[in-house]
Amino acid sequence: MKRKNIFAQLILIILLSITAIHADTIDTGQAKVSLVAEVNSIQAGQPFWISMRMSLAPHWHVYWINPGDAGAAPSIKWELPEGFKAGDIQWPYPERVPLDEFVNFGYEDDVDFLIEITPPQTLPAGKEMTLKASVHYLICKDICIPESGDLSLTLPVSAGKAEANPAELTNFANARAKLPIKSADWQIAASISDTTLYVSASPPTWFSDEISQIEFYPEEEYLIHNSAPQPLTKVGNGYQVAIPLSPDREGDPTEIRGMLVSDIGWRGAGSERALQIETAVGKGTLPVGNAAGADGVNSFGLALVFAFIGGMILNLMPCVLPVLSLKILGFVQQAGEDKSKVFQHGLSFTGGVLVSFWILAGALLLLRAGGEQLGWGFQLQSPVFVTILSIFLFLFGLSLFGVFEIGTSLMNVGQGNAMQQTGNFGSFMSGVTATVVATPCTAPFMGGALGYAISQPPLNSMLIFTFLGLGMAAPYVVLASVPGLLKFVPKPGPWMDSLKQFMGFLLMATVIWLIWVFGSQAGTNAVSALLLVLMFSGMGAWILGRWGNIMKVKKTRLIAQLIAALTIIIPLYFFLSNLDFLAVTPDQGSSAIVQEEGAIQWQDFSPQLVSQLREEGKPVFIDFTAKWCLSCQVNKKVAFSSSEVQAAFADKGINAVIADWTNYDATIAKALAEFGRNSVPLYVLYSPDPAKQPIVLPELLTPGIVLDALKQL
Repeated sequence: MKRKNIFAQLILIILLSITAIHADTIDTGQAKVSLVAEVNSIQAGQPFWISMRMSLAPHWHVYWINPGDAGAAPSIKWELPEGFKAGDIQWPYPERVPLDEFVNFGYEDDVDFLIEITPPQTLPAGKEMTLKASVHYLICKDICIPESGDLSLTLPVSAGKAEANPAELTNFANARAKLPIKSADWQIAASISDTTLYVSASPPTWFSDEISQIEFYPEEEYLIHNSAPQPLTKVGNGYQVAIPLSPDREGDPTEIRGMLVSDIGWRGAGSERALQIETAVGKGTLPVGNAAGADGVNSFGLALVFAFIGGMILNLMPCVLPVLSLKILGFVQQAGEDKSKVFQHGLSFTGGVLVSFWILAGALLLLRAGGEQLGWGFQLQSPVFVTILSIFLFLFGLSLFGVFEIGTSLMNVGQGNAMQQTGNFGSFMSGVTATVVATPCTAPFMGGALGYAISQPPLNSMLIFTFLGLGMAAPYVVLASVPGLLKFVPKPGPWMDSLKQFMGFLLMATVIWLIWVFGSQAGTNAVSALLLVLMFSGMGAWILGRWGNIMKVKKTRLIAQLIAALTIIIPLYFFLSNLDFLAVTPDQGSSAIVQEEGAIQWQDFSPQLVSQLREEGKPVFIDFTAKWCLSCQVNKKVAFSSSEVQAAFADKGINAVIADWTNYDATIAKALAEFGRNSVPLYVLYSPDPAKQPIVLPELLTPGIVLDALKQL
C-alpha cells in the first residue's frame, strides 16, 4: 500500500504540472473552488482571514493533511503583493471516508480551508491588492481526478478600520468551529502496548458531560490501522481510546501529533469537537483516571491472580450451585471407574468451561469494540437468550426425572468406548452449562479483574478471562487428578437414582428464577406464552421418552424423534417470532420513588439525580443490580431487609438509588465503567462531602458490612 501511494503521488505531480485552469473560480463539475475573504477591505499591518472554499459534488471527496490509506492533501502556492505573508492552511477535522477495505481521511460536501494573511505595516489607502494562488488537489469518488487552477482575490485598502464582510461572518464562524482547539484543560497521555496505541484523556474538573465516541486522526501517515475500530473505554473520570497500529509503520513513535474528535465537544455539548494533541508516547499499559478497579486491580499480574481466585469462589455462588451439583453427581458415578477415565472427565469439564468463557468473552470484547457498552452477563439481558436457556435447563431437568434419556442410543451393552465418549461429552456440556449460568454472578475479586480486563488489549483480556475459567474449573481438576480424594465420595448404588431426580428439582428451581427474570424483561403476557412453550417442550420430551427409547424399533424411534423435535421447535419458533408483540417491558423510571420491602425507599438511578444530591450535600447509596443476578437478590434479602440497616439509612438520611440493569441500559453501563466495573452487583456509598472519594462495598453483603460503611460517614 505504501509503495502504491508514493507511486500515485509521483504520477499526480506530473499530471498537475500539465493540467492548469486559469480562473477566479475553478469549476470542474466535481468541485467549485474559490478564494473568499472575511473582510470587504483590509488595513495595513492588520492580519485578516481568507478561505479556500471547496463545494464538492455529491459523494466526491478531497483529503485531509493525512489522506489515510491513499490520496493527497490540497496545496496552495501563493503569489502575493510585496510585504504580504500567508500562514499555513488551518485544517478542519476530517471524517472517515471508506472505500472498499480502505479508509481515507477527508471531506465531502462543502469545506473551508482557512488561511491567515498578514499585510505589511504600510499600505497606500484606496489602492486595491490582488492575492493570487495556484491550488492543487485530488478529488475522488469511484475514480480519482487530479485538478488544479489559479485563483485570485482583490481587496481594497482602507485608511481606517478594515470592514467586515457581513455575508461571510456566519460561514467563517462555522469554519472555525471545525478547527481543533489547542487546549481545553484536558490532560492527554499516550502509550503503546504490543500493537495498540492507547490515548487517554482526563477531563478538567468543570467538565460534566459524557463522551461516548472519540476518534484519533494522526498527522503521520502509515501510523495507525486506518480502517480498524477505535473502541472507547470510560475508566474512572477519564477516557481511553485503543487504536490499532499499522503493520506498515516504520517503528513505534516516540510522540504523536494529530486530532482527537469527540461526539459532543471538548468544552461540553455543542462546543468544538476537535482537540489538537501533541504528546510523548510511553510503553506498557496506561492508567486513566482511577483506572484501578474497586478491588484495587491496577496491574496485569494482579488481574490474573484476582481472576483465578474469583473463579474459584464463583463455585460457591447461588446461581452456579444447581448446575455444579450435577458435576458432584458425576464424580459419584465415576468413583468406581478407572483413574485415567476420571481424569478425562475432569479435563472435559475444564474444556467446556474454558471454551464457554472464550466465546462469551470474545463476543463481549467484539461488541464493545463496535461501540456497545456491555458488561459481563450481557447475554441474560436478552429475553431470547433467557427463553432458550430456560427451555434447555427445563429439558435437562426432565431428563434427570427420567422422562427421557440423553444418549441412550449410544449405551449398548459391551460398548465401553461409546459410554466413555458420552460421559466425556456430558462433562464438557456440564462445563458449558455451568459457565453460562455462572455469568450473572460476580464473586469477590472478580469485579476488579473484569473491569481491568476490558481496558486491556484483546490478548491480555482473553488471558484474564482464561484464568477466570481455570479458577472455576480448578476444584474439579484437583479432584479428578488426585484419585485418593474420591474415597471420600460415596460409592455408586441404587440411591443415585433418587439423588439424580432430586438434582432435577434444583434445575427446575433455576428455571423458575429464569422465568422471573424473563417476566421483569417482557411482562406477564410473555411469561404466559413462555409457560405454554415449556408445556410443549415437556410434551416433546415425553414423546421422546415414551416412543423414542432404545426398546422401540428403529422406525418408531425415528418417527418419535421427529415428532418430539417438531413439538418443541414449532411453538418455540412462533414464540420468538412474536416476542416483540407479546413483550410489554415494565415501566422503568416512571416514578421517582420505588418502594422496596421494609423502610428503604429507592429512587431510580440517573447521573443527573446523583449529581444533584451530591451538590446538595446529601449522602447517596447506589445499588447497581439486576433481576438475573442471584447474588444481588441474596444481598437484598440478607442486608437491605435488615431492620438495623433500614434504621441506619433513615437515621443518616441516606438517599438510596437503584440502578436496575436487568434490561440493557447504556447509562448504567457507563456509570459502572466509572468504577472500573462491567458487572453487577456493585454498591457505592457517597459521603455528604463532595470532595471525599466514594466508598465501594464488597460484592457479598451482610448487615454488618453495610453498617460499618455507614459509620464511616
